Amino acid sequence: MLNASLRRSGGSLIMTIPQSYVEQNHLDAGSRVSVEINGAELKVKPGRQRLKLSDLLAATPDGLCRAEGWDEMPPAGAEL
Repeated sequence: MLNASLRRSGGSLIMTIPQSYVEQNHLDAGSRVSVEINGAELKVKPGRQRLKLSDLLAATPDGLCRAEGWDEMPPAGAEL
């Protein structure tokens, strides 16, 4: 088990994460993690990675059906 020290930053306390955990989970400054509190136990797990639109589009199979005139349709809600 590793031990860590807490330090103050503004109104919060900050704990450093061991480099071995950072490397094992491919984390970097700004990476998202999920934190679970269960009594006195604090569990930290790597958060889900946010995919980029370009990655999602690249993984989309060719030849999918598209609605006629889709690209010319005006916005229908607050999607912009």
